Amino acid sequence: MTTLLDLKSSVLRQVQRSQSLRSRREPPPSASSPLTHCPEPLPRRVSEESVEFFERMNAILQKQENMMRAAQAECQRGACTVPPPQEHVDQAFIAEKISRAELDLLYEEAVYTVVNRVGVPPPEHVKSDDELFAYLLKVFDMGEEEHDIVLQKVQESKRANFSLRVSVMKAKNLMAKDANGYSDPYCMLGILVGQSPRDTEEKKERKFSFRKRREKLEKRSSTKEVLPARCIQVTEVKPETLNPVWDEHFVFEIDDVHNDLLHLDIWDHDDDVSVAEACKKLNEVSGLRGMGRYFKQIAKSVRANGSSSSSSEENADDFLGCINIPLNEIPVAGYDTWFKLEPRSSASKVQGECHLILKCFTSQRDTTLSKRDTNVSIHKKLLSQIVEYEHAQVKREPYNWNGQVSPPAWTLLTHHAVQTDLSPLQQAIVRWQCYGGHHRNQRVCYSLLLRLLRTIDAEWDPPAVRGDLERQLSDSFRLYTEHCLCLMKNMRQVFPCTSAAAITRYELMLRGIGYMQNMRAFKTVCPLRNELHLDITTAVKKGAAEWYESLIAQYKPEEGTLEEQLKKMVCVIDAVCADVQRAQNIYNKLFYSAVKVDFFSVSYRQLEKQVADDVNVAMERVCGTLEQESSRLTQTMGETIFELFMSLKILKGFREFLPLKDAKMLAMTGFHNWFKSSIHKWLQIVHEKSCDRIRKAVETDQLQPVQQAKHSSSAVEVTACFSQVREIWHQLAWPDSAGAFIFVTRLTDNFCSEGVCYSEMMTRRIERNQLGRDHKAFTVQLCIALNNVEHVRVCLAHLPRDLDWSGVERAMEESCGVEGKEQVYKALNGQLFNVDLDLQREAKRLIALLADKMLPELRRYIQHISLSPDSINNDEAVSPLMKYLQDTMLILTENLVKENLSRALQSMWELLLRMILDAVTENRGVQVEFYNRFQYTVETLLQFFHVKGEGLSLEDMKSGDYKVLDEELKLNKCSSFDLIEQYYLEKISHQKTLKHTPYGRISVKCYYDAPEQRLTVEILHAADIIALDANGLSDPFVIVELCPHHLFPSAKSQRTQVKLKTLHPVFDELFHFHVSPEQYRHRYACLTFIVMDYDWLSTNDFAGEAVAPLSDFCWPGRPNVSATGKNVQPAILHLSRSKPSEKPIMRMLDARTGDREAQEFVRRLKEIEKSMEEE
Repeated sequence: MTTLLDLKSSVLRQVQRSQSLRSRREPPPSASSPLTHCPEPLPRRVSEESVEFFERMNAILQKQENMMRAAQAECQRGACTVPPPQEHVDQAFIAEKISRAELDLLYEEAVYTVVNRVGVPPPEHVKSDDELFAYLLKVFDMGEEEHDIVLQKVQESKRANFSLRVSVMKAKNLMAKDANGYSDPYCMLGILVGQSPRDTEEKKERKFSFRKRREKLEKRSSTKEVLPARCIQVTEVKPETLNPVWDEHFVFEIDDVHNDLLHLDIWDHDDDVSVAEACKKLNEVSGLRGMGRYFKQIAKSVRANGSSSSSSEENADDFLGCINIPLNEIPVAGYDTWFKLEPRSSASKVQGECHLILKCFTSQRDTTLSKRDTNVSIHKKLLSQIVEYEHAQVKREPYNWNGQVSPPAWTLLTHHAVQTDLSPLQQAIVRWQCYGGHHRNQRVCYSLLLRLLRTIDAEWDPPAVRGDLERQLSDSFRLYTEHCLCLMKNMRQVFPCTSAAAITRYELMLRGIGYMQNMRAFKTVCPLRNELHLDITTAVKKGAAEWYESLIAQYKPEEGTLEEQLKKMVCVIDAVCADVQRAQNIYNKLFYSAVKVDFFSVSYRQLEKQVADDVNVAMERVCGTLEQESSRLTQTMGETIFELFMSLKILKGFREFLPLKDAKMLAMTGFHNWFKSSIHKWLQIVHEKSCDRIRKAVETDQLQPVQQAKHSSSAVEVTACFSQVREIWHQLAWPDSAGAFIFVTRLTDNFCSEGVCYSEMMTRRIERNQLGRDHKAFTVQLCIALNNVEHVRVCLAHLPRDLDWSGVERAMEESCGVEGKEQVYKALNGQLFNVDLDLQREAKRLIALLADKMLPELRRYIQHISLSPDSINNDEAVSPLMKYLQDTMLILTENLVKENLSRALQSMWELLLRMILDAVTENRGVQVEFYNRFQYTVETLLQFFHVKGEGLSLEDMKSGDYKVLDEELKLNKCSSFDLIEQYYLEKISHQKTLKHTPYGRISVKCYYDAPEQRLTVEILHAADIIALDANGLSDPFVIVELCPHHLFPSAKSQRTQVKLKTLHPVFDELFHFHVSPEQYRHRYACLTFIVMDYDWLSTNDFAGEAVAPLSDFCWPGRPNVSATGKNVQPAILHLSRSKPSEKPIMRMLDARTGDREAQEFVRRLKEIEKSMEEE
C-alpha cells in the first residue's frame, strides 16, 4: 500500500509537470528548464562536451556487443602455431631423478637384453647389435670404455634360461572320426630337442609323430638319458565336437632356443580312460628309445586301469593332425595365430586349424638388477630413461609429443618386456606410470595419456594386479589426478582461450580425467576416490576465487578517490564478464562433455558473489556521499556509475544460462537497488546534455533538407538524441516495476519538454529569419521548420512503444493491482496528449507565420475579385488569386510532408473563407452578380484545395466557415420575397424542435373546408404565459395571421379578446380565412400566433409566438371534417421569443434599403424586438 501511495504522489508530480507544457503560451524565460530560455550561442566547449558525452554513452552501450564479438572471435579461432603457456605445477608431483649408480646397473640390464635377444624380429626392429649399443651409449650417456667393460661382464655372465609358454586355445573344422559324425579331440604337445642339418632334411621328407619317430630319436641318443614326463603335456578330451575349445596353458623349459621345436598332435580319443591321467602317472620315460615308444606305454597304462572288454586294436586312437613349430621361427613378441594341421605322412588325411599363443621368455637372468628388483620395476626404470631421452630429441612442438620412440628404443623395450615375461597389462601399467610421471615434468600430448589409459582399461584383469603393482598404479592415478586438478585451478593462465593449442590440450586433458574416473582399474585401485567430479568442482571454484583476487590485486579498487575506485571496479567487472563469457562459450562445453561438471555455473556463482560483495560496499559509500546536501553528482561520476551499472547488468545477464534452480538466490539479484538514488541524478545529467545538444543542433541548422527527407539536420539530431536516451533506458532494463514507472514517467517528461522546447526554438528562429527574406525563400525555410516539428512529433508519438508502456502497465498491475495500471495509463498518456497539443500549437504558429506573410497578397487578390466590373467574366476575376495560390502550392507540395501540407492547406482554406466572408459581409445589398462571382470563387477554391481527392477532403472543407459563407452567398443571391419565405421556413423548422419552453403554450384547432376554400382557426386557450405586468400577471390576447404577406395579400390579421390578469387565458374563439389550393401548397405558407400583453398606457408587450404550416391542415386527400370541427384534435404549440435581428436573413433584408417589401418586413419584426427590449 505504501508503494502505491508513493507512486500516486510521484504520478501527480509528473502529471503536473506535463500539464505545464501545454499551458505555456510564449512564457517568459525560466532558468529552471535548460531549454525554455531563448537560446544564446553556446560556448564551443559546452557543445563539444555534449557530443563527447553521447559518444562515450554509445561506447558504454556497445560494450556488451563488443564483448560478444570478441567471444565469437575466440570461438572461431584457427590453427595456432604459438606454443601454449607452460604448465607449471607443484614440485611434489615431479619424480626424483635416478642416480648414476642405478643408471650403470640399468645399462647392464639393457646390454644383457641385447646380447640375449631371441625370436624373429619384425621389420621395424633394429637387427644390429652395434646399432643398439650405439643408441644405448646416447641414452645412458655412457663412454666407449665403460661400455666395453659392461659388455665383457655380460658376455662372461651366464646365458639367460628361456622358457616357452604355450596356450592351446581351440581348433576348428577337424575331421570326424566317430560314427556319430564327430570326434573327441585332445592334444599332446612337447619340445623336441635340437636336430642336425641332415636330420632337418629328413624331417622335411617325413613329418614327425610321437608314435613314428623312434628310429630318429634312437640315432640321436648316444647315452642313456632320462626324459622327465613333464616335458609331455596333454589337454583335456573334448567329446563330440569338431571345433573344440581348450584354453589351456603350458610352460616348457628350453635347452636350445635356436634349434628346438614345438610338436603338437591332435587325436580322437576312443577309450573311456583319460589319456592325460595316464600320461601324468608315468614318472619317466627311460632313454630316447623309450621316448619313441612312450605313446604305446601311455595307451597300455590307460587300458590297464580302464575297461578290459575291448581289444587294443579296436580301441586305438585316431590321428587328427599335427603341428611342428621351430622355436627359432617364433617372432620376438610371440605367436597368436591359427596353424594349419599337417599330416604325418603323404597317406594321411587331415583337415582343420588350431589356435595357439606362443611366447618365449627368460626364466633366469644373470644381472644385478634382476637379482634385486622385480621385472616390472626394472622395465619401468628402463622405459623412463628411454622416454626422457626420446622426448629431448623432439624439437618441433615437444608439448605435442605422442610418445613415439625410435626403432632402437622400440627394439630394446620389446625384447626386455618379452624376456622378463611382462604381460600386456603390466606393460600398459608401466607405460602409463612412465609417461604420466614424465608428463608432470615435461609435458606431452594428452591424447597419448588418454590412449595409455584406454590400453589399461582394455587389458584390465583385477587378479593380475596385486601388491606393489596395485599400489604403484593407485599412486600414479592419484598423482595424475592432483596434477590435473592443479592445472584446472590455474586454467586461465595455463589454458587461455587465446591459444588454440592450449584449448586443444585442455580438452584432451579433461577427456582423459573423465575417462579415468570411469575406468574399472581406477575404481578398483582407488575405491575411496569415487566422487572425482566433486574434486573438480572444488578446483574450479577455488581457481575462480584466486583469479578474482589476482584481479583485485592488479587494479587495486580500494585505492584513490571514490570515482577512481569505481572506475577500477568497472575494469574488474569487465574482466569478470569476459571470463564468464569464455566460460559459457568454450570451457563449459569442454567440462560438461568430458567430466559432466557444469563449469559455467560453478565459476559464475563464485565470481558473481565476490563481485556483488565488493560493489555493494563501494555503492554504499557513493550513496552516503550523494545524500549529503552539499554533494552533487558530477558528469564524470555519473558516467562512471552508469558504466558500472551496465557492467553489472551484463554480468547479471549471464544467469539466463544457469539451471533454473541455481538462478534464484544469487548475490546480484537486487543490485539495481544500490543505484536507485544515483540513477535519478544521472537521468538529470542526461537531460541537461540532451538540452545542450538540441540547442546546438538548432543553432547550426542550415535549414536545408537532408538526403531524401524534407526535414533538416536539427530534426535528425533531436531524434538521434532521443534514440540514444531510449537506448540508455533499454540497456538499464530496470527490473523493479515501481521504479521503472517513475523512471519512465521522468523520461517521458524529459522527452516531451525537449520536444516542445525544440519546436519553440525553431519557431523563434523562423520568426527572426522572416525579415528581409523573399516570399519563396522564407516559405521553403518555414516548410522545413514545419517538417522538423512534425518529425519530432511523430518520434514522440512512438514513446509508448519505445519505452514499453504496456510492459510497465502490466508490471504495475501485477504489483499494485488495477489501480496501479490506471495510474500509469493516466500519467503517461496525459503527458503524451499534452505534448501533442503543444507541438500542434507550434505547428499552427509556424503556419500562422506563413499566413501572415501571404495575407497582403491574398487581401489584394480578394479585393480585386470584389471590385472587378461585371463586364469581365469570373475566370478573369479569379485568375490572379489562383495563379498566386498555384505558385504557393508548388512550393508547399515540394517542401512539406503530407501531414504538414494538409495543415497548411487547411489553414489557407480557412483564411480564404474568412476573407471572402468578410468581403461579402461588408458588401450586403449589392447586385446578385457580386455574390455569384464570389460563389464561383469559393467553388474554384474548393476544387483547387481538393486536388481531385489528393488534397483536403470535401467533407472537412464543407464545414465551419464554409457553411456560413455558403449560406451567406446563397441568401444574398435571393430576392426579398425568397428571403422572407426562407425566414418562415426556418421558423417552421424551429417550431418543430420545440418541446418545452419557459414562454408557455397555446392550444388551437385548424381545419380546412376545401369546397369553400375556407380555413377555420379555433383558438382554444393558452397556458403558462409569461408575466409581463407588475402584478405578476398578464393581460394576454392572440393575433393570428397568414404569412408571408406577399402570398396572402388580401388576408388580414385577426385577434382574440383580451383576457385580463391571467397567465392561463381561455379564448374559445373562431376565425376564418380564405385560402386557395395554390396558396397552401407552398411549404412556407403558415399561420402565426402572436401572444401579446395588452397595455392601455403604452404599446402592447410581446409574450411569445408560434407558427403552424398550412400543410398540416390543408393537404390534399385529408378526410372531410364537420363544419364545426368536432373530429379535429387540438394542436399544442409551444411559444418562443427569439430576436429576429440575430438571423442573417434579417441583416440581409435590412441592408436592402431600396426594397419596400424588405423594409416593411423588417420594420414589423423590429417592432416586436423593440417591445422585447423594453420589457
